Parts: sequence; C-alpha cells; structure tokens
Amino acid sequence: MRRIGLLSCLCVYLSASVWAAKGPKELEYAAVLLDGKKIGHVIHTRKVEGDQVRTSDEMNLNISRAGVTLKISTTETSIETLKGKPVGFEALQNITGMKQTAIGTINADGKVEVTITSMGIPQKKVIDWPEGAVMAEGMRLLEMDKTLVKGSSYNTRVFSPSLLSAIDASVEVGGKADVDLFGRVVRLTEIKVIMKTADSDIPTTSYVDENLDALKTIMPLMGMNMELIACEKEFALSEDDVVDFLDRMFVQCPAPLKDLSQDSGLVYTLAPKKDAKLKIPADDTQAVKELADGKIQLTVKPAKAAAKVKFPYSGKDSQLIETLKPSTYLQSDLEVIRDLAKQAVGNEKDAAAAAKKIELFVNKYITQKDLSIGYATAGEVAAGRQGDCTEHAVLTAAMCRAAGIPARVAVGLVYVDSFADREHVFGGHAWAQANIGGKWINLDATRVPRENPAGYIMLGMGNGDPQDFFGMVNTLGCFTIESVEPAK
Repeated sequence: MRRIGLLSCLCVYLSASVWAAKGPKELEYAAVLLDGKKIGHVIHTRKVEGDQVRTSDEMNLNISRAGVTLKISTTETSIETLKGKPVGFEALQNITGMKQTAIGTINADGKVEVTITSMGIPQKKVIDWPEGAVMAEGMRLLEMDKTLVKGSSYNTRVFSPSLLSAIDASVEVGGKADVDLFGRVVRLTEIKVIMKTADSDIPTTSYVDENLDALKTIMPLMGMNMELIACEKEFALSEDDVVDFLDRMFVQCPAPLKDLSQDSGLVYTLAPKKDAKLKIPADDTQAVKELADGKIQLTVKPAKAAAKVKFPYSGKDSQLIETLKPSTYLQSDLEVIRDLAKQAVGNEKDAAAAAKKIELFVNKYITQKDLSIGYATAGEVAAGRQGDCTEHAVLTAAMCRAAGIPARVAVGLVYVDSFADREHVFGGHAWAQANIGGKWINLDATRVPRENPAGYIMLGMGNGDPQDFFGMVNTLGCFTIESVEPAK
C-alpha cells in the first residue's frame, strides 16, 4: 500500500452531522475532539435578514497522516424563511487547498438549481428537492415543537448542502444526565439520533439544554469517538493537537499472504470489536457469509475479465448505464478526461485490454504520489497529476466512463507486507472497478502489478462521492481478522 486517502471522505460525513439541535443564538463555538484530543472547531452562526434566516456551520479540522497534516474546512449554509421553508443553500469544501463549492436555489416547483464549481469550472445540474426535507431553521422549529419528554420520538429528513441529498433520521429523547463540559458539569437532556444511509445506520448522541442548544455531541468514527463540545471562542480557536489517523486504518493480518496460494481466492474470518455490527458488501470480487457471534466469513476471489467484450457499453442494464454517467467526482464529460481516455485506449477494441491500458496510464500519469492532497475530483487530478490512492481511483474510473466502460470507485482495505514499522497488515485504500462482460473487475492504478490479487477487502463502492462511503464509519477500525486461508 503506497497511499491512503479516505479520511477526507469521512470528514464530509462529520460536516453532515453538525446539524444537531441548535438554539436561536447568533454565534456559538464548539471544539472538535477525537478520543479526547482537540483536532478542530466548529463555528455556528444564525442571522435573521428580513423575512429569511441564514444559518451556517463552519467546521475546521487538522488531521495528520504519517506526519503530513491535512487542513480540512467545510461550511454549510442554509437559507430559509422564518417558518423554515427552504429557499437556498451553499456548501464549501476546502481540503488542503482543493476547493469545491455548491450553490443551490429551491424553486417553487420543487426543483433545485445547483451550480457546482471545482477547479474554477462550474457545472450546473437540476435535482428534485427531497420530499419533506428540512434544513437548519426547519429542524430548529421542529425540535421546538417537540417536548423534551423521556421516551418521546419522531422521524425527520435533513437536507445536507454538502451531500446534495437528504439524510433520514430517527430522533429519540432520553433522560437527564450530568455532562462534563471541559470540567463544568451541567445537567442536560440526552437526544439520540440514528442517521440512516444506504449502507448502515449511524448513531449520534447529543446533550441539549432547555433552549435546545446541543452542548455536547458524540459520533462514532472508525472505532473512536468524535465529540463536539460547546466552549468559549478562545479555546475553540486555540492550537490543535496532532492526531495521526494511520493507526486506526490498519488491521493486522494473522499470516503473510505471500505464503498462501491465492489461485482459488482467500477466506478471511472477520470478528467485530466490542458491540460493532459488521456490514460487508458482496459483489463479483467477494462473497459474504454471516457466522455466529456477529463474525463474517469473507471469500475474496477477484473476477477475471471476459475476453472479446466490445465497448462502449450498449446494453440495457439500468445500473450499468448509471455507472457510465458523469458525477460530481467522476467528471467523465470533461474534455481533459475524454482526451486522456483516448490517449490511453488508442485503437483498442477489447474492453478488458482497454481498462488495463487506462489503469497503467493513470499509474504513470500521476507523477507526484504523496499524501498532500485530501480528496480531489478526477478533473483536479487530471490537471494537477498529484495524489494518493483516491486520486488514482477517481481518475481511473472517470477515464473508463469516458471510454464507454461502466466503472465505479471501491474503498476498503488492501494487504501490504510492510508499511513503516508494521508488517503483514491491511490498510485503508481506494481503487477503481470496471464492469466487463457483466463482472466487476478490480483496477488499482497505485499497484501495478498487483502482488496479492486476493488481498483486497471492499467495504463500500459508488460514484466517488464521499457520502457513498459513510457505511465505513461503523466498519473501518471496528474488526479484527481472526484467520486467513486459501479457498477450497
């Protein structure tokens, strides 16, 4: 494993979680802690401007990976009427200098006109407003309408400008608890929220005062606790601690894979830590079987690409057709991406051979291979020629789509014999997959050739958008590998 670049995806999840209960204060500060160490801060503002309310949550994080610090800043702004009706929104992501903005206007017909700008290049799209979804002010009014009575519950949908989609959530009011706020103990009401994603349910717990101000919020992250704790401005903006995420992204392998035959694939037994509930996806590269005590038997046998498959894809499979379309991070319609795909593929007529040529092309095209990029779009990678595994993955998938080959981005773990002072471990990784002849085939432009083809454990897949990988929050760092052996 040469590069790891998944943390910035998870940080977008965190920014989507900041909408926990907020009172009507115009300005609030909170410190962000990871397992007790301060790694950033949140600034919450609310302003009434005429007949509209403008609410913003700005999150700033400093994350270290192998001594390289990532500065991640996300700001979500919702614009609503005084009655909580959505009017518009703004979202800004700045990951170590890689900026992306999204500005949306909600029309009377329920259509949302959005302009997404990355690398200074605007993309316009129209989406439907999710039925019943609210934003910050609508959520605040909904919470005010509910009573803080233990056992009461309700469901809601909260629109996230960063995700351009709504998160379904269930809210349950708990009892009173004495909560430590940096040495100041306050009696608050516990509010449990379950955010429902396509892959899993993600719990958060907030502690609110009588004005519904969330003074403390706890969220799970890779087997750790992320906390947002209300505090004074001076402490919120004070210097952050140095916290390296790499240790949380490694899983020890019980045996060196190079000593095992991988001809028929490998069988892993995964055991959850503590109360974790594992949810591992299955596809053409891995089969999943649930065992007792929450364990998972995972058989990894990468599919082989069929020969003489023509492209561009002309079938009628609706799911494959979707994986040919450009997306926010896989901008396969950009001229630079189309040109790179033509350079890589040339006159090749076979889809499997074309995909391999794209994989090798990306491996050589990205010349500066380092951890300094947080998470870039394919267009940004094409321009900068720099990045780690995520940048290799999004460019590979985008070029495949531009060539007419269905493709997606996969994330999970990959085996390495050694990394820094560790031996025989799995580490966080991202790679591309192409669908050839009806089978999903792994393409990993960071590892050409692949020494251990069965040394991949996929935890999620999608269009390269950060929200596709939220399910990893409850999986990455939450299990051990008890055994590994050749498949029979």
